[in-house]
Amino acid sequence: MRIISGSLKGKSIAFLKNKNTRPLKDSVKENIFNILEHSNLFSVKIKKSNILDLYSGIGSFGLECISRGAAKVTFVEKDRGASKILEENLKKLSIIQKAQIINSEIVSVLDNKIKDNFDIFFLDPPFADKQFFKVLSLIRKKKIYKFKHIIIIHRERRTIDDLGDIIEIIDIKKYGRSKIIFGFFK
Repeated sequence: MRIISGSLKGKSIAFLKNKNTRPLKDSVKENIFNILEHSNLFSVKIKKSNILDLYSGIGSFGLECISRGAAKVTFVEKDRGASKILEENLKKLSIIQKAQIINSEIVSVLDNKIKDNFDIFFLDPPFADKQFFKVLSLIRKKKIYKFKHIIIIHRERRTIDDLGDIIEIIDIKKYGRSKIIFGFFK
């Protein structure tokens, strides 16, 4: 895996292959960033943003954000092995000062440890996971988002998720097995 663009373009990142984590494919990641940078559907930009990367795994999305000028990325991942590789990647790329890693259950983190407001939320839950509905509801309830914000959710292409009560969906893109949902809190 590699960083696609920005100050760290071309740098490789270590990843973990196991049944608990699923790295975001470079092609899907590249499409997400093209939309973030060039779409007129929303005004949130990566540069200088505060980003919450939930179910972050080895953090490929957040690492890419830092490379593209994000102010800070908070990574939340419960898998200890993935968090360890993420920390190694941050050190290897000399960007650990722009990151916070929280190795814990997301709901617990949102209840107790998150005090910032965020511009961009990225959720990449396991495809079978429905807990992320609770996560989205908790973020909305705690109002840890800025007035102008964007939510990006990576799901399996065939998954049917009724998010209409929680977020306003702006766009849905499909790439191979992946579905990317862009929206904001109502």
